[in-house]
Amino acid sequence: MTGPGALAAPALQRLREYVGRNERQVAVTFFTGGFLFDILTTGRIDAWTTFAQQLLYLAAIFGVLVHMFLEQGAGPAAPGDEPPAAAGGAGRLARAYYEYRGAALHFALGALMNLYAIFFFKSSSLLVSFGFLGFLVVLLIANESRRFKALGLHVKSALLAICVLSFAAIVVPTLAGSVGPWVFAGSMVAGALPFVALGAWIRRRRPARLPAATRQFLAPAAAVLLLFVGSYLLRVIPPVPLSIPFIGVYHGVERTEQGYQLLHERPWWRFWQHGDQQFLAQPGDRVYVFFRVFSPARFADSVRMRWYWEPGGRGWLLQDSIPIDIVGGREEGFRGYGYKSNYQPGRWKVQVETTDGREIGRVYFTLESIAPGPRVFATDVE
Repeated sequence: MTGPGALAAPALQRLREYVGRNERQVAVTFFTGGFLFDILTTGRIDAWTTFAQQLLYLAAIFGVLVHMFLEQGAGPAAPGDEPPAAAGGAGRLARAYYEYRGAALHFALGALMNLYAIFFFKSSSLLVSFGFLGFLVVLLIANESRRFKALGLHVKSALLAICVLSFAAIVVPTLAGSVGPWVFAGSMVAGALPFVALGAWIRRRRPARLPAATRQFLAPAAAVLLLFVGSYLLRVIPPVPLSIPFIGVYHGVERTEQGYQLLHERPWWRFWQHGDQQFLAQPGDRVYVFFRVFSPARFADSVRMRWYWEPGGRGWLLQDSIPIDIVGGREEGFRGYGYKSNYQPGRWKVQVETTDGREIGRVYFTLESIAPGPRVFATDVE
């Protein structure tokens, strides 16, 4: 009589053989599926549970890398990277640590970089911001390859520095309740502190190892810090923790007890647009742009709504800049709007930016002046 285990064994063997033959395709499939799943399921950027999870991963990665670094100065490693002999449960734990620490290290780095890529993706709108995001995604994919995993400690330290500085770039503005140059500078200082502390500890306790620590830890971290600062000055880094989940163009915006009523003439088949991105303006009409900005709890800052007009081949010309105060904490995001009464026909765009000039979101629309006539508005409620 054949049992379930006997039937399952050939199937399991065939699965192993298939994975072995198609390792790269399987890895890409699982990576893509996991990334999309995380986009849909990742919680709020300001959740304390998310902060705690990131701190746990960062501390574990930092501890393992420092231990690997210190091992380099303890003489040649035993064959198979085996731990010193130990008895009982301590020996089993040590063997498990040495056997699985490499896999655990890359799992934790991949999980953190996946999380930060998602957070930056949600805060991105500019093409250059997608360039910074693309850099993170390339590193995230490379982290899954065998060749990348075999690189030296300096590469792993650089990945750790990216994660630490990304964490600081999110947490410090969340705690400060605002964004801006000084807040960003504070986040970079906070992110550099663990590496500065490590260098000071090695200089005091293991001075002979300081040159190696500089090559393998401090120099990679300094290079990543310069990358972040340069990206900020070029306005490439997305303005985390802020994001715009919704922005649209409307003929009218009215606040009611049920929410904001948004009036538009959009045909039903333009379901991918928000409001009237083909705006037909009759005399006396105002052009409203309504948006929702997600910001953490206790967040209080200002954004700017910038209106641009493109007069045909001469580039975008700034027409207006409206400051809007925002308050965080609302699950759906802070709701705000601006309007314009004086306008010309043509192509328009409205950008919502932080006070330091980093774009959170934008919307394009074309405006056409038409003669007065009857019309019927549809109403959306936000």
